[in-house]
Amino acid sequence: MSWLWAIIVGLVLGLIAKAIIPGKQQIPLWLTTVFGIIGAVLGNWMATQFGINDTKGIDWGRHLLQVVGAVVVVGVGDAIYASLRGNRRRA
Repeated sequence: MSWLWAIIVGLVLGLIAKAIIPGKQQIPLWLTTVFGIIGAVLGNWMATQFGINDTKGIDWGRHLLQVVGAVVVVGVGDAIYASLRGNRRRA
């Protein structure tokens, strides 16, 4: 059942990250979900490093780091995806 939650959380975080990043991202929904999962894992790792991964109540710090991780991974992943597909954005 944890894989299902990973997919759901990855999808939600990926969509939040796409909403935060300015401009139009060119990655498909399935890749957004994968990048969201990677961002969540990265955020959990950072929370563990900062010692805030398991607190009483809602883990706001961990959730914030998950969103930050997803924004970074989606942003970098979108740039790599666009360059591999030959759809480079023009500044």
